Amino acid sequence: MTSQVVVSGPDEALPALRAAAPGRVCVVPLPSSGGPAAVRALWDVEFLVLEHQRTDLLPVLGELPALRVVQTLIAGAEWLEPYLPDRVRLSRPAGARDNAVAEWVAAALLGLASGLLLAVREQCQRRWRRTVSAELAGARAVLVGAGSIGRCARDKLAGLGASVTVVARTGRAGVHPVTELDDLVAEADAVVLLVPATAGTAGLVGAGLLARMPDGAVLVNAARGTVVDTAALTAEVLAGRLLAVLDVTDPEPLPPDHPLWTAPGCFLSPHIAGATRQGKARAIEAAADLLARYARGEG
Repeated sequence: MTSQVVVSGPDEALPALRAAAPGRVCVVPLPSSGGPAAVRALWDVEFLVLEHQRTDLLPVLGELPALRVVQTLIAGAEWLEPYLPDRVRLSRPAGARDNAVAEWVAAALLGLASGLLLAVREQCQRRWRRTVSAELAGARAVLVGAGSIGRCARDKLAGLGASVTVVARTGRAGVHPVTELDDLVAEADAVVLLVPATAGTAGLVGAGLLARMPDGAVLVNAARGTVVDTAALTAEVLAGRLLAVLDVTDPEPLPPDHPLWTAPGCFLSPHIAGATRQGKARAIEAAADLLARYARGEG
């Protein structure tokens, strides 16, 4: 490693990156677009901070000879991993967005149970229609995913009085193995997805599992769209049997004519569960901290 590390990242992260290791880093802005110009602009960059919106830069990562570390600003990295050379270390801002996603999950279930989500939809039609609502306290939620986000969401929902059952790939104390998921969802008022996009989670929630969910249950997806069979979920929602609150879809975004846009039992948000100001600030802080340690030669 040279005496000075060349680092690049989004404009709003540059002040924190500059302050991370004064005299040890040289900070350059990200290029405005990908392609050959980006290769030239990033030629000497050793440490790159990357947002998931900058997919235009992904094809050039393998052409950057100095690149050694890529730090993302979100937890998921399936969009990035196929483009990383073996010599490049991938780092993620562990925990930075846990609270944001957990609050979105709680808001989704509270909004649905209380009738607020439905009332907002009725407002758009200028309809004043009172309905009988429910309370989240006492609801049975199956939470699929036992990572740091899952644990934070579990605590939020339990604090609101919900009965939470956690499921992960392998079972352990307080966590059920995914092999029990079919049986667990049969008793659930809500199934919450908080797993990463992997080969093992692709299509995890298919027609069979959805069919086992009770009438009136809700599927909440704050994971990745590929975890759910969109066609199977659409059929259940259009039939009026299940409800859905989705922050992610497959494909993403949905085509303009997709029936889930207007399905009465479906509520969509545009992949914003973790997109809080505080979450991004924590992610940038994590990137700056890692850069400081890297610049000091600590790995």
